[in-house]
Amino acid sequence: MLRRFRIILLAAILPFAAPISAYPEQPEMEAVPDRSPVARTLLLGFGWSNQLDTYLSPMGYTGIQASILLQSERMTRLAHRHISFQSTFHGVFTSTGNSAETAKYWGGRLAYDAGWHYHYSPLPRLDLKGGVMIGADLGFLYNNRNNNNPAQGRFSADLSLSAGADYSFFVPLRRNRQLPMQVHYQADMPAVGLMFCPEFGESYYEISQNGVGHNIICAYPGNAFSLRQLLTLDFCLRRITLRIGYLCDIRQSNSRSLKYRDTSHSIMLGFVRHFQLMKRSSSARMGQMQEYKNLKI
Repeated sequence: MLRRFRIILLAAILPFAAPISAYPEQPEMEAVPDRSPVARTLLLGFGWSNQLDTYLSPMGYTGIQASILLQSERMTRLAHRHISFQSTFHGVFTSTGNSAETAKYWGGRLAYDAGWHYHYSPLPRLDLKGGVMIGADLGFLYNNRNNNNPAQGRFSADLSLSAGADYSFFVPLRRNRQLPMQVHYQADMPAVGLMFCPEFGESYYEISQNGVGHNIICAYPGNAFSLRQLLTLDFCLRRITLRIGYLCDIRQSNSRSLKYRDTSHSIMLGFVRHFQLMKRSSSARMGQMQEYKNLKI
């Protein structure tokens, strides 16, 4: 009886004691790049702002500005990988005062732009790009002295023309070492769009009664010239890329007997993260599918 029990137990354990090589190998989860390098940038800025809004005051206001710039850019598969997709988020807060020091402006603005650039390299280290951006801009300006109309809202949506250039070079260091560096420049100018603009002397109570539709007008460089320029320099270290730059942002309009101008100059400082999108290879996926079919059988 005991001998028979040992034989049954051995027959039950023996299949599980087979060598590992006897079983089909699991396909490796092989990761291969899809040749779509991605660059994500975080920049913090501090600078000077010059503002004029005749809806609130006929005087000009000057003061400080703090800003944040988030940018992401990646190459796509369009036009044999010559077209990149870029998205930019720009947040601004300003605190300005008039020359008589009798009133102050508090302002904020959020802007988002996304678009495509075509890249062309006439030289090995030079990359030129040009394209279009679609964006929206939302902001406000508050005057702490006004009673009837203390604030002014800003909104615009536009199609912008965009152009830029990147140039890479090396700075020699000690012991035959070199520091990789890169210069970036990009300019964005709205070409056509829509913007919110009240009539001269029209209060926001009247706007709420009459509707906002008649205050949405067409914007183009003739009545709302705007331009954003960003010049940066990258220090490519081993594990991180530091970026320092200069941002000039001009926003202005002249319509319905109202003038608006917001010109800012900021020093930007931050870092860039470079990485590459990864995906599983087709061979790994086919191996997984075949193994799944075998298990079902």
